Amino acid sequence: MAIPTYTGRFGPAQAERLLWRAGFGPRRGEAAKLAKLGLDGAVRSLTRPGPERLAGPPPRDDRGRPLAPADAYGHDHLWWLDRMTRTSRPLVERMTLVWHDWFATSNAGVGSQRLMLQQNDLFRDHALGSFRELLRAVTVNPAMLVWLSGTSNRKGSPNENYARELMELFTLGEGVGYTEADVREQARALTGWRSDWVRGVGPTNFRFDRKRWDEGFKAIFGKRGTFDYRDAVSLCLRHPRHPRFVVEKLWSAFVPVPPDPATREGLEALYREDFQVRPLLDAILRHPALYTGPRQVKPPVVYLAGLLRGLGRPVDTTSWVWLGVMAGQRLFYPPNVAGWDDTRWLDTATFRGRWALANNALAPYSLSDRKGPKVPNDPEAIVKGAFKVMGNPTVRPETRAMLLRFAKDSLAGATGWKAKSYPPLVANAVRQLLVSSPDYQTC
Repeated sequence: MAIPTYTGRFGPAQAERLLWRAGFGPRRGEAAKLAKLGLDGAVRSLTRPGPERLAGPPPRDDRGRPLAPADAYGHDHLWWLDRMTRTSRPLVERMTLVWHDWFATSNAGVGSQRLMLQQNDLFRDHALGSFRELLRAVTVNPAMLVWLSGTSNRKGSPNENYARELMELFTLGEGVGYTEADVREQARALTGWRSDWVRGVGPTNFRFDRKRWDEGFKAIFGKRGTFDYRDAVSLCLRHPRHPRFVVEKLWSAFVPVPPDPATREGLEALYREDFQVRPLLDAILRHPALYTGPRQVKPPVVYLAGLLRGLGRPVDTTSWVWLGVMAGQRLFYPPNVAGWDDTRWLDTATFRGRWALANNALAPYSLSDRKGPKVPNDPEAIVKGAFKVMGNPTVRPETRAMLLRFAKDSLAGATGWKAKSYPPLVANAVRQLLVSSPDYQTC
């Protein structure tokens, strides 16, 4: 079944949306450069990137010291934010975030930044590849084994935590295509993993111990066998419900409305061929719904990484950790096994955090009548300057008009000493309002 492809104009505005949806927004001039490739070339450059290059200076803490992501509090968050900001492979990094949310594992339960970073590398290695290989690797990943009690799951005392989430959250959907008996039997199949505990290090030496595996017959999805953890994964992948689950969940990461039935069926057929993710991404990123459909709210970390990319600012402060919490998203700490709740990205509790993120991101570029370039007492020039600082993001005409109206009203009557002092203050405010606007919060 043919999957629709967008055939409209692919200019800088469409390229900008693509870079936000499939990455972390454009650097200056990047949207125009991508637009010249055309839709097919642009998508191909994202789904088949070359070797990674990290542009710009490496991340630092508030004292200018290198990060210690495996050890220091919050440095794991800063390390990954830096990857998002400097990467030359934005879709790979964005899919790493998608998998982190899909297989939501929190260091609140794992208790080891070292293990969380190892899992993060796993997601990056499998970012655009086989879902089958990813699921197999995640199932026996040390952070996941700790998070969902895999090392406590043994013959004679099965633990159902991972078995349940394997079906409910990772492959089939809540209450779809499985029973409580399937959960219990899957738990038996998943037995056998263990680790050692080393003081000062934590859990280590994760391995399969055949003596802890339940070798008896299990009945899962109406099939019977002496299944092990590899079979548990394969049974889920072969379940008739699985392709639809993957397609709908992956689609929702890029498009805020469900796919039409024909598109969904076409994507499912594509996925069934060999469980590959890249062909799905190729189709989704070329689909008309991505370019003509409603706007999508940017997750807080995507919003911040895009701000830094647009400004050309490196990760140079630990403030991004607590500000991320304020905005509703700290990396490596999803709220629960279901991941982050996208419906809360823009509510009354988290918007204050976004405002603070914008304020802090713009702080080094703040203007005054005592420093920086002279700001003219001209509303048009001030608005134009604000857009230039942020790389000329695309906004609706009415948004630009409101910013201009604000600048005019704020400068009304600015004569005498005010003619010098007010313009830089208004310029700072217009920048803040631009990046806090609905147009910039969404893509």
